[in-house]
Amino acid sequence: MAQNNLSSQKKILFIITKATWGGAQRYVYDLATHLPHEKFDPVVAFGESGQLAKSLSEAKVATHELPSLGRDIALISDIVCFFQILVCLWRIKPDIVHLNSSKAAALGALAGRIMFVPRIIFTVHGWPFNEKRNEFARVMMYLISWFTAFLSHAVIVVSKSDEMQGKKMRWVGDKIRYIRIGIAPPKFLSQEEATASLSLSTAALHIGTIAELTPNKGLGYAIEAISILKEQGVDVSYSMIGDGEQRCELEEIVKKFNVEDNVKFHGFKTDAAQYLRAFNVFLLPSIKEGMPYVLLEAAFADLPIVTTNVVDPEFIRRYAIRPIEPADPTALATAIQQAIGIRPHYNEYPTLEKMVADTITLY
Repeated sequence: MAQNNLSSQKKILFIITKATWGGAQRYVYDLATHLPHEKFDPVVAFGESGQLAKSLSEAKVATHELPSLGRDIALISDIVCFFQILVCLWRIKPDIVHLNSSKAAALGALAGRIMFVPRIIFTVHGWPFNEKRNEFARVMMYLISWFTAFLSHAVIVVSKSDEMQGKKMRWVGDKIRYIRIGIAPPKFLSQEEATASLSLSTAALHIGTIAELTPNKGLGYAIEAISILKEQGVDVSYSMIGDGEQRCELEEIVKKFNVEDNVKFHGFKTDAAQYLRAFNVFLLPSIKEGMPYVLLEAAFADLPIVTTNVVDPEFIRRYAIRPIEPADPTALATAIQQAIGIRPHYNEYPTLEKMVADTITLY
């Protein structure tokens, strides 16, 4: 009987560039660990190892390392990586390949077609051509995104704005499917416990961000906004939970604006959402985004949210948030002041079960 169950399973291979931790990595983890075991046998292939790889190992999900898969374009290593993906597909023989992150997706979609994978799914965690790059780079990113979508059988987007952009792409628009990110209800520490755990100061206003420290998150503008509030006499502290490539640069920005006593880097923390109730306002000043999990977690915590208009407009609409333009520290500071004291209560949350079920329909 057990043998029959195994033979009826569909082998699904997730491919992602970095197995660190961020929105795309959490998405892969949630799907890989919540697909019904009797129907699917998941494997996750990745380049750079990190928290996702560790979490998958603890959950007993099979993994496959692609040593040459890196985020930046590098011709020789990309060619080597392409052949590593071909070998991976040949060994695993998946029924479905689910691609995440633009670099892994482009190589994986081409390899999947060559190896006649029956079903190729591509999830867009924010179109990369919306990033702040020079015009040539943005055109190249658009072409790569279009090529990946063209080779895929279906393309999942997690933002309504990405859906609108995708549907305008020639020959691939009918493949676009909007599936809302869903989460299980987080478990929160009390305000007192969270404040003590983070060793927060006695400031009157505590602002928090949970994010990977990358340029797309716009955290330098948040630091500048904190300096504006400080100049206005606001007793404010700003906590950043997360780590990433921009950590050192952000520390220099803190020094530049003389807010060393106001800004604290907490580093990466497992189950970071549990600390949300330590804050009076949640801030996510992204300049490029899809639909981040952390905004749903902040909504669950009933926090006032300050964010930018690059976030999924469906989330903005449902939760009656007034977004601001990205890269505007003055607007951020004003929005934070306007949010002080507001205690919203959000009534509707997209569930993880619904996200998994909607994704399975595309498999």
